[in-house]
Amino acid sequence: MSIVDSIRSQLVPIHSEGYPFVGAFALVSLVLFWLWSPLGWIGVVATLWCAYFFRDPPRVTPLRDGILVSPADGRVSRVTPAVPPAELGLGTAPLPRVSIFMSVFDVHVNRSPTAGRIERIAYTPGLFINADLDKASENNERNGFVIATPTGVKIGMVQIAGLIARRIVTFVREGAMVGAGERVGLIRFGSRVDIYLPEGTRPLVAEGQTTLAGETIIADLKTADPGRTFRVG
Repeated sequence: MSIVDSIRSQLVPIHSEGYPFVGAFALVSLVLFWLWSPLGWIGVVATLWCAYFFRDPPRVTPLRDGILVSPADGRVSRVTPAVPPAELGLGTAPLPRVSIFMSVFDVHVNRSPTAGRIERIAYTPGLFINADLDKASENNERNGFVIATPTGVKIGMVQIAGLIARRIVTFVREGAMVGAGERVGLIRFGSRVDIYLPEGTRPLVAEGQTTLAGETIIADLKTADPGRTFRVG
C-alpha cells in the first residue's frame, strides 16, 4: 500500500450533506485571510471542525433477528417509560424509551435500529430548546419514523432538533425497506434521537452510556434475559 493510500484509509469520509457547509466555511476563511491573516486561521479551524462534524464513518452492524442497534452516536440521557408522540400512531400507553443526546462533537448521521419497512414518516414543527431536556420530546421540532420489522413489530424512532440544530434531513421515504444500521437521516449541529421499544422490552443500555450508531446493541426483542446491571468505571 502506498503512503497516499495509507493516509486515505485513515481519513473518515464526509457525508455529502456537509459539502456545501465545508465549502462555505472555506470560502469565508479565504476572505478572512485577505482581511487579516489571524482571522483566516480562525476560519481554517472552523472549516476543519465543520468537516469533522459531517464525518460519516463506516460501521459494523451486528445482524440477528430481534437485535436493535443504536440509531445515533452520543450519550444515553434517559431510559424511561414514555408515551410516544401521537403522530407515530403507537398508542397512548407508555413504552420503554431510550433517549440519545448528540453533542456537536458526535457523528450526526442517524441509522435504522432494525431491518424492516418504513411504515410512517411524520414531521412536526416546534421549538428549539435544549435537546437534553425531557420536554424537548414534546416541544421541539422533530421527525418521526415507524419501522415495521419482518415479524410485524413496530419500532418508533424520533429525530429531535436541539438548541443549535435547525435542519433535520431524511434520506428515506415511506414504504422503503431498510437494513439494520442503514443511514436514514441526519440532524445538523447538536440534537437528540429517541427510540420507542415494544411494550415489555428491556433496554440493554444505561443512562450515561456512550453509543455508536449502527453498532451498539440497545435491546434484544428475542432475549429471555431477566435483566442486566451496569457499572461505571
